[in-house]
Amino acid sequence: MSMKLYMHPVSNASRPVLLFIAEKKLGVENKVVDLMKGEHLEEHYTSINPSRMVPMLEDGDFRLTESSAILKYLASKFDLPEYPTDLKKRARVDEAMDWFNTQFYRDFGYGVVYPQVFPNHKRPNDTFHNGVIEWGIEKSASWFKVLDTHWLGNGNAYLTGNDITIADYFGASLATIGEVVRCDFSHLPNVSRWLGNMKKLSSWNQINEAMMGFREMVKDQPFKAIKPA
Repeated sequence: MSMKLYMHPVSNASRPVLLFIAEKKLGVENKVVDLMKGEHLEEHYTSINPSRMVPMLEDGDFRLTESSAILKYLASKFDLPEYPTDLKKRARVDEAMDWFNTQFYRDFGYGVVYPQVFPNHKRPNDTFHNGVIEWGIEKSASWFKVLDTHWLGNGNAYLTGNDITIADYFGASLATIGEVVRCDFSHLPNVSRWLGNMKKLSSWNQINEAMMGFREMVKDQPFKAIKPA
């Protein structure tokens, strides 16, 4: 029985898993859950994923949510080098993924990008809403500096060294959502270099086509974004 990934191509949580599956040519069938039509809220999906979110991996009678966990599961199941078995190397990958999933994305995704592009993230009034975004930009700028100087500041091609890991798939997908609101990372040379390396992956453009289409759709909207000082 083949594995299935319930996903949506514009979902920022789905993109890293889709990219990893495509690059490693894994035998996983993609099943689109149409978020735009509210399919994730319908009983046939909520009955198997009460969180009502994507992605979700189905491997026989085993179901797994959360893109970070799915990446680890797939890399472990297929014994792939992107999730090293060496204890300390694996711990470093876990650390990077947790950092992105908590500190970084709390402020960048939910504080900067989502409130500006998704109506369901609109705060009750303009003062509250604008305050959230301003706070998010201030905090996110600090996290991007940590990303540039700490995680990528040693001249490594990737987050934990010169070998790509699932942390790179995960982190780069979260960081590039900033392109939707026209963030400019040119003042962060290591971040720019790293994202450039990730965009050289053969499947990058194909997997991110929906995200780039969404970016084009909102290109005329005014956004507040991280930019050079």
